[in-house]
Amino acid sequence: MALSLSVRFERLPLRAPFRISRGVKTHAEVVVVELSDGVRTGRGECVPYARYDETAGKVMAALRGDPERLLDSLPAGAARNALDCAFWDLLAKRDGEAVFDMLGRMPPEAVPSAVTISLDAPAGMAEAAALARDAPLLKVKLSADRPAERLLAVAEAAPSARLIVDPNEGWTLAILQAMAEPIARCKVVLVEQPLPAGEDAALEGLSYPAPICADESLHTRVDLPVVARRYQAVNVKLDKAGGLTEAVALAQAARAEGLSLMVGCMVASSLAIAPAFVLAGEADFVDLDGPWWLSRDRPGGCRFERGVLHPPQPGFWGDPEHLG
Repeated sequence: MALSLSVRFERLPLRAPFRISRGVKTHAEVVVVELSDGVRTGRGECVPYARYDETAGKVMAALRGDPERLLDSLPAGAARNALDCAFWDLLAKRDGEAVFDMLGRMPPEAVPSAVTISLDAPAGMAEAAALARDAPLLKVKLSADRPAERLLAVAEAAPSARLIVDPNEGWTLAILQAMAEPIARCKVVLVEQPLPAGEDAALEGLSYPAPICADESLHTRVDLPVVARRYQAVNVKLDKAGGLTEAVALAQAARAEGLSLMVGCMVASSLAIAPAFVLAGEADFVDLDGPWWLSRDRPGGCRFERGVLHPPQPGFWGDPEHLG
């Protein structure tokens, strides 16, 4: 039976502005894919990212045509992610077997996940960290402006939390070196993509007080040979890799290179997080707080409490008990 594909754009309001070194957003802009065989429907969601020259319009245009041919021809990125995840969801319904079982994985009951402290004035970041101080892991968004002051403000407000520092490509090598001392003083367990992708050769052989993790420098397995020389960890995101299929293969290949593994996300609903949750049980770091930023998540989605991410309800995505 031929498959039919429907695609729609949604703007999901956030409960607070989300700021990083590249800008601020007040809504999550997502594209939702629904793939039907006439009886069952599989769903997927992606976040078009301007950093990679993606827009909702471009993603939706790329998703016109025969779904199976598209899956074979689309490059890594948001459009392929939504379609790939919809195929997995549909396959689970059609075959009566959960995606976790198909991949030979045990679904975790719950996992600690980073809570993001959005870029703000130091006092504002300290206030946000104090509100999230029960979370075991905080991701601290920084820029080139007063990074040490902001980091120390968060560390003092949440003294028990481990910290991930994320400049989103916003530092120079000089700033990275200057930040070594404050990073060593705080409970920083990871520094994520400090230098711009393509300008990170200086990381090769660099000694640093915390492991450095590739985010924008890593999309698919093609990038691993260079990444493995410069970084100690990788952030696998389905929107970069082009879906769960490549993300699973990328995670396995990264492990084979001796790299630590983070599974991350864009700001999106639980429909985007549920497929990424498949990787959460094997990750050293989980950063899947996207739905936590929404004013309202999708019914039946993930539950996020005190820095712990609970899986979506049965039937939400990727198993044969779909409720939608």
